[in-house]
Amino acid sequence: MNYAIILSGGIGTRMHMGDFPKQYYKVKGRMILEYTLDAFEKSGSVDEIIIVMAPAWQEQLEEELRAKYKKLRGFAEPGAIRQESILSGLSVCMERSESETDKVIIHDGVRPLVSCELIDACFDAIGEYEACLPVIPAADTIYFSEDGKGVDKLLDRSKLFMGQSPETFWLHQYYKIHEGKSHEFLMSMRGTTEIAYVAGMKICMIPGDPINFKITHPADLQRFRMIVGE
Repeated sequence: MNYAIILSGGIGTRMHMGDFPKQYYKVKGRMILEYTLDAFEKSGSVDEIIIVMAPAWQEQLEEELRAKYKKLRGFAEPGAIRQESILSGLSVCMERSESETDKVIIHDGVRPLVSCELIDACFDAIGEYEACLPVIPAADTIYFSEDGKGVDKLLDRSKLFMGQSPETFWLHQYYKIHEGKSHEFLMSMRGTTEIAYVAGMKICMIPGDPINFKITHPADLQRFRMIVGE
């Protein structure tokens, strides 16, 4: 069984929308979250979808989302930090899982232009490897600075890559490396795959997609609106 966890529990303060979560902002009459869910619903690699969502929004949107997305099997409450939200989603998947060979793919609800092809490629890469993430090669010169003011080192951009979601893992193995971890430890993790790297899981990188950007700032929203033709 292949599970998809869609992270939709954040607020997104950098969008300057107050307390209104950006994933529920509508573009051409549809929530950003819906554009994201479309790809996972259509992907032949995804069997079940779990959404990490605040209870208040779940109460408001559950009926509508279940009517539109037949693969939607449940919801999980968000944690105080990203990795705790992921763990919450993993716990729901584990309750449903019946095999050690089950896989899980984790994606940001505000990356609405993810393609079925990228989702399928992430699942296909799991086998010899235990985890997979799509990456984009660094296009600009990268400088390292200890204090954020002066340049201390020039990094070789040919060896630097920017990670994207979705990221894929063996479900049981990925869940187990979260067990017993403190809030402080999980808070120190800067990306979905970092905890897998720290645990020694074998991780592969596959080519990402420049169009699979995350809506973080108002300019990102404007770009998305232009792409979908609003």
